[in-house]
Amino acid sequence: MRPAILGLVVLPALISALSFKLNPEGTRCIKEEVHKGVLVVGEFKIEGLQGSHDVDITVTDSKDGKLFAKEKAESGKFAFTLDDYDMFSVCFKGQRKSEVTGRSPPAPDLDVNLSIKRGVEAKAYNEISKAEKLKPMELELKKLEDLSEAIVNDFQYMKSREKLMRDTNESTNSRVLWFSVFSMAVLLGLALWQVFYLKRFFKAKKLIE
Repeated sequence: MRPAILGLVVLPALISALSFKLNPEGTRCIKEEVHKGVLVVGEFKIEGLQGSHDVDITVTDSKDGKLFAKEKAESGKFAFTLDDYDMFSVCFKGQRKSEVTGRSPPAPDLDVNLSIKRGVEAKAYNEISKAEKLKPMELELKKLEDLSEAIVNDFQYMKSREKLMRDTNESTNSRVLWFSVFSMAVLLGLALWQVFYLKRFFKAKKLIE
């Protein structure tokens, strides 16, 4: 069975939460993008599991490097950061238990609840407040500082992407221009060659002086 892909491309969002159905013997993956060094925290819960099936969860980056894996999962959390801007995948794979033999009636679809937090929302500010002994106002200021930093990083990323796209467009336009000039030169040369060839041909046949 081919895995079904659910894409979530919401860079400005700090929280992604969704619920979906999972075939007990199928695979479903969720993909998201994340910036370099941004903390990502996920929490999942699988409902409707029966004794005949298990569900494995795997979190990987775009190079299939494992960030988190858990077999026979029902609920849990995971957290990671990436060394570079990348896309990660969260895959749920349902399968029949190896010890279950014989035919059995089809199992109903499973309910999967997944919540993914990143950046500011992923930080445990209550623990930070206790560790650094911050007052409520200081804690709120720290949240605002982290949020401002995240917004600045998003703008910097968009600016770098804009520059990259502009450079790519300029490079493409330059190549198209030179290709057009080359094509025109080839066509002009071919036309002149045809004129001289036809002139020599007609002279050889004594059709023209």
